[in-house]
Amino acid sequence: MKLLENSSFEALSSRLCVETGESRIIGRIESYSCKMAGDDKHMFKQFCQEGEPHVLEALSPPQSTSATSPSQLGRSSEDGENPLSDKCCRKTLFYLITTLNESFRPDYDFSAARAHEFSREPSLNFVANAVNGSLFSVVGEDFNSLGPELWNAIDQEITLQSCDIYSYNPDLDSDPFGEEGSLWSFNYFFYNKKLKRIVFFTCRSVSVMSGYGCGSLEHELDMELDDEEEMDGFSMDKCPRALCV
Repeated sequence: MKLLENSSFEALSSRLCVETGESRIIGRIESYSCKMAGDDKHMFKQFCQEGEPHVLEALSPPQSTSATSPSQLGRSSEDGENPLSDKCCRKTLFYLITTLNESFRPDYDFSAARAHEFSREPSLNFVANAVNGSLFSVVGEDFNSLGPELWNAIDQEITLQSCDIYSYNPDLDSDPFGEEGSLWSFNYFFYNKKLKRIVFFTCRSVSVMSGYGCGSLEHELDMELDDEEEMDGFSMDKCPRALCV
């Protein structure tokens, strides 16, 4: 997996890191190439020791449709299978897990994640409504201008109508975002198989009392700059304040 440069995503990510009184919103949008080389190929071979690349694994029903009836989704409940469940091949599952590892390294390791912690979303509308609702509830009217820019940038990068959309919904025991102060989070993968590319959209809300978020990251950056000052006499007053991404 390789992180692809995208100036629009970088600008949007900075706007998705905001403080809203009692909580901080920490959002990020990134684009990854699924073309494997070197270490990726080695890890993929190890990953597939538990099963062939094209073997299908069962995913969990998407949380965004937990209240939706099977008939609304047009799914069949034949053979006693969960009508809201879905499946993906191990190769796709590898892409999802590797994307998480690339995006959150070195803070978190998702290598132990399993298929049941992922879901395949039924439609772009479900995902867009879930994202828009979550962000509008905390950002407010400012999201009226941010929302269209956000979805337009994602569409230009990945062609949304050609994507399969997955989400990561870990259980409480394995949730790496389950630290004290974590309020909610979402993690969506927009996978365009033809382009061999994934756009990853992650966002979480943490309590300001937790001491984690934009402020804490800026503090770490300031500490690093203070160390540099001692070495070369660089003046902080001449340095623009760092953005949290």
